[in-house]
Amino acid sequence: MDLHLSQLKLTQFKNYESEVLTFSERLNCFVGQNGAGKTNLLDAIYYLCMCKSYFSLPDSSISRHGESIFRLEGDFKRLEAKEQIVAKVRVRKKKEIERNKLVYKRLSEHIGLLPIVMIAPDDTQLATEGSEARRKFLDNTLSQLDASYLKHLILYNKLLERRNATLKKFAQTGLFDNTLLETYSQQMAAPAAYIHQKRKEIVELFLPIFEDIYGAISSKKEAVNCTYQSKLNTASLLDLFDENREKDRILQRTTAGIHKDDLLFTINGHSVKRFASQGQLKSFVLSVKLGQYDLIRANKQLNPILLLDDIFDKLDVTRVRSLLNLLLDKKYGQIFITDTHEDRVEEIVSAYSADYKKYLVSNGSVKEEVRTSD
Repeated sequence: MDLHLSQLKLTQFKNYESEVLTFSERLNCFVGQNGAGKTNLLDAIYYLCMCKSYFSLPDSSISRHGESIFRLEGDFKRLEAKEQIVAKVRVRKKKEIERNKLVYKRLSEHIGLLPIVMIAPDDTQLATEGSEARRKFLDNTLSQLDASYLKHLILYNKLLERRNATLKKFAQTGLFDNTLLETYSQQMAAPAAYIHQKRKEIVELFLPIFEDIYGAISSKKEAVNCTYQSKLNTASLLDLFDENREKDRILQRTTAGIHKDDLLFTINGHSVKRFASQGQLKSFVLSVKLGQYDLIRANKQLNPILLLDDIFDKLDVTRVRSLLNLLLDKKYGQIFITDTHEDRVEEIVSAYSADYKKYLVSNGSVKEEVRTSD
């Protein structure tokens, strides 16, 4: 179950010129004002595990201002084996991810090696925004568990892009070639079926875990639910394409398929998006992400790295205490926390006894706080 990051090196990454940090195997806290660069440190760790920014930023927006290159290096320990991961990124050129000095031919080969879950303030979009955020959640979870899922997803998205481009070309030329469109449709059927089945299975596994965690955070005051919505629940992809052919031709895009799937989240039978309070919403999203953590841990028999970005903001005292008890009682692996309140961090870390490190973050520099014995 052992996975942890022992050292992180950043070069020209976001607001950091150059930093080298060593970490506790258990708990690490980054403390500083908003805008100091705490979240950037979490994003660097996420990048090394997932080959991209958590915040869907293009690499051109990640390098330090005025620079065209950045480099990240992480020394991990996974199941007693050392794993050195290096990301070398040149803006507008192909990025390189190395594992133990060997460059991956495909970045997708790296996904799942170092499982990771991040919880950030913007994750409320899972409940409040459109379906894309919820599909990304499903895809992020399944891609870390199943290499075949990621391959099918990449293939489906490439074919979808080509099918949409073909529909636009038909509109521009005034010529509609159903045989060409059918070629793409046939090729998309198999990956769509695989993706749909895996999403359906993972939601069934996820629901009881999610219910238990939300109950622990909310003191079982509310009942939550999560339902997988997909037109493939009742029809094949090819049937959907046949049904929507004229609509697709008019709108010049593919209007049905697994790229339209969604999750319906409810509290006490009511839509979270429409009826949840701020505290309920925060607790809900935390429960979704911690449920993701438990799913990945159970499937991979490995504790993911857990990144917690400013998660205590906007939670009442009762929910903060319940969340802390949950994090302390359950056997989580290595945890990274950011907070703007030093006192609050001290309250958290004191429960972990001596097994933690605390870092003061200010304007792109990080200093480990030296703790003295009593």
